[in-house]
Amino acid sequence: MSAGLQIGDVWVPGRVLTAPMTGITDLPFRRLASRLGAAYVATEMVAAAELARARPDVVRRAAVGEGLPLTVIQLVGRDPAAMAEGARMAEQAGADIIDLNFGCPAKEVTGSACGSALMRTPELACRLMQAAVEATTRPVTVKMRLGWDDAHRNAPLLAKRAEDLGVRAVTVHGRTRAQFYTGVADWTAVGEVVAAVGIPVIVNGDILTADDAREALRQSGAEALMLGRGVYGRPWLAAHMERALADGTVLMEPDREERLAIVVEHLRASAAFYGLPLGLKMFRKHLGWYIEQAPWPADPLERRAAKSRLCRLETPVEIECALAALWRCLTYSGNPGVDIAPQLDEAAVA
Repeated sequence: MSAGLQIGDVWVPGRVLTAPMTGITDLPFRRLASRLGAAYVATEMVAAAELARARPDVVRRAAVGEGLPLTVIQLVGRDPAAMAEGARMAEQAGADIIDLNFGCPAKEVTGSACGSALMRTPELACRLMQAAVEATTRPVTVKMRLGWDDAHRNAPLLAKRAEDLGVRAVTVHGRTRAQFYTGVADWTAVGEVVAAVGIPVIVNGDILTADDAREALRQSGAEALMLGRGVYGRPWLAAHMERALADGTVLMEPDREERLAIVVEHLRASAAFYGLPLGLKMFRKHLGWYIEQAPWPADPLERRAAKSRLCRLETPVEIECALAALWRCLTYSGNPGVDIAPQLDEAAVA
């Protein structure tokens, strides 16, 4: 496996990418995953029309931040003019790559004729791609599914049309929209897209371990892979998987001290970015996943009870102390909550 991936004029220094995920890949998560070594972490899905109108919550989802090695902004929409304006604004905001969402299966998205619903309207999908490509100098990529359902698996055809329009890479989740997240991802079917185009293809779906990654790449022939739900509670996964694939070794997980430090960093960053109490509310889902993914306590029932208890705590200090006690990090020398207030001053003007 080579060291990186070329997407247009952008060199991605790795082949394990992290997908755009609403409510997950916000700026605190992207900063953390990037610091841990992830080569590519996309923003949350951003509605192009609302971005063009500068709706505050949508602008926040596209928050670029400073110091990130790579910025990928994903846009979703159905109006070519709004998509073009969204692409222009994304470039002005500092996007290195602009990704278009043709894969989200959520009913609130497909019900608006967006996301994976665009695979049922390929002519509209092509107009959206053309609008984005012509509106920006940045490489445009597309994330899609195999098709709407098994009777309409048109990913190879749509990917070829994307290439002809100037799209520089495509990511394919190995399921149809009809499957949502049921069954198993069909990595072999992604290989049909690889065979149809000359641009990079990135395989996505059900990649949780290094063995999964190796098999997904082998079956699909893709140049890279994209992690989705596997990063829940594991922001280090992309970097660790990159090393495992390069070395041919097993996937290493952080020890107690490392894991606690990561969670505390994430908690404090969320509090600083959103302010309190919103930052704590936004962090709770991550906290639940951190607890679920940790091997301590060994008893799953005890972990579940701990998750319920910790996710009801109302201050960052309480969470830091309770988590350290849960994981028995007796040598933890952090000063819980000490830098929360100064960070909130900065967040207030962000």
